[in-house]
Amino acid sequence: MPRNMARKKQMIEEKNAAPEGEEAPRTTEEKEADQDATAQLQEELDVLRSRHLRLAADFENYKKRVRQEQEEAHRYAGALLAERMLPVLDDAQLALEHAPEDGDEGWLKGVRLTFQKLEEALATSGVEPVPALETKFDPKLHEAIGTAESPDHPDDTVVMELRRGYRMHDKVLRPALVKVSRKGQ
Repeated sequence: MPRNMARKKQMIEEKNAAPEGEEAPRTTEEKEADQDATAQLQEELDVLRSRHLRLAADFENYKKRVRQEQEEAHRYAGALLAERMLPVLDDAQLALEHAPEDGDEGWLKGVRLTFQKLEEALATSGVEPVPALETKFDPKLHEAIGTAESPDHPDDTVVMELRRGYRMHDKVLRPALVKVSRKGQ
């Protein structure tokens, strides 16, 4: 309780105190002063209650925000590592696509298995490829680097994927590099 409130309360109590066994006679002025002091104390109490409620609400909002940030940090903890692994995944894919036909089949099988394990490890962290081919161009998921005339596809359809895109849960780690169809004139 603030000092001025405590002092006012003490003054009221002193005024109201009567010797033992007697009741102090009270004047109208004293009664009005008591009512004014009581009203003032009630007003200060209301202000403090209001401030307390606002602080409690702010603290609850803070706790919710911190909890949400922690959940998000936990959910995307592997995003940086996953982003760094994507070029390795690209290189492995290129190596598989350009493997010599007359090469050792056992070695090629081992490389394919390694590539598959890398994809599975990323998938367990929530990393998945962004669908691209034959889908409608979406600037949130795809990065168009060119167009291609295609009478077989409607405008803004992805007709070629130059680099695979990936996302982790609902966050895009890397957009797919694509070519988009345009009707020939």
